[in-house]
Amino acid sequence: MQPQEHNGRPPFPDADLIHVVELLPAAERQRYARTREFLQASVRPASLGYWNREEFPFGLLQDMAGHGLGALQLDGSSALFKGLMYAELARADVSLSAVAGIHNELIVGMISQLGSEEQKSRWLPGLTGFTELGAFALTEPGHGSDISRGLETSARLEGGEWVLNGAKRWIGAGTIADFALVWARDQADQEIKGFIVETGRPGFTATRIANKIGLRIMQNADITLEDVRIPAGNLLPGAARFASVQGLLRDSRAWVGWQAAGIQFAAFDVARDYVLGRHQFGRPLAGFQLVQQQLADILGNASASLALMVQLARLQEEGRLEMAQAAMAKATTTRLARATVAMGRSLLGGNGISGDYGMAKLFGDAEILYTYEGSYEINSLLVGRAVTGISAFT
Repeated sequence: MQPQEHNGRPPFPDADLIHVVELLPAAERQRYARTREFLQASVRPASLGYWNREEFPFGLLQDMAGHGLGALQLDGSSALFKGLMYAELARADVSLSAVAGIHNELIVGMISQLGSEEQKSRWLPGLTGFTELGAFALTEPGHGSDISRGLETSARLEGGEWVLNGAKRWIGAGTIADFALVWARDQADQEIKGFIVETGRPGFTATRIANKIGLRIMQNADITLEDVRIPAGNLLPGAARFASVQGLLRDSRAWVGWQAAGIQFAAFDVARDYVLGRHQFGRPLAGFQLVQQQLADILGNASASLALMVQLARLQEEGRLEMAQAAMAKATTTRLARATVAMGRSLLGGNGISGDYGMAKLFGDAEILYTYEGSYEINSLLVGRAVTGISAFT
């Protein structure tokens, strides 16, 4: 049995009941509309098959580049526009929104802000056109939340080259990237530093992590580094201390809040289409009170998340965003996203667990948003420390 489609055009087709898009200037509003149409018409329907097969859609990536989604970090867009693009990407597919977000916030952003002129000229043209990809290699098999203290991957300077040894886990795009931005502890001064490691170098191995319940399009990898040698110039000069990247990591945490808003609007889209098109007891499911209540709750959660992220964008634009604010937004929006997709799955009944309908995809992807870029619990503790002045971290 195939998903049932609603043939008419329902009210509020974009579901933006609080008119957030109207906050954009005219030029960005027009670009937003064009890109949203592309994502809904081309990326969203195609992504379901790739998600079910755990395959990466390289063709879609090039289409995304044609809409400037590989250069959001450098094209002068407002913080609100970038955030809404991340939300719309997640509304179409969370994996591809993760690719675009990590790419812009952590790869392009770090090379642009912390890289040498040679590194910028070598990598930024290909990155912004999505003809080359980078992977952000920080998390390790034994260290996630405690990575800044416990990071074990090592680097030593030897004969004008850096020699890296260690292992990384859950590295997005690790098997398809042209290079990995590897974080390793310099044995000389014990500082955590960032290195560009081309994936073709001897001793670099990336193995795809399969059988995930979510983010199945994203090619996460286990990476091992065995005496991998890179030129001394592959060290990011601005990333010679881990503290230097905290601002970018803060912004990346906020980016997940936009993803969490986007996935909730996706859940609303899928649920509304389904209940308008499916009939029970002689009338559309959408005509039942309990169904309408859950639709209203889904849209309320999504809109509350979106409004929170709009305020964060304003703080970003003013240079006033702090880690506690980003952590609160990430924790809150992903908590709401979890509740939202659970309601959406319920509205689809048995079809909600089928990979053919889209809601199961969102249900699985929401779990990843809840966990990565700092788990819900870690982000909650960051907020707790900020509002009490007492650290609850061990």
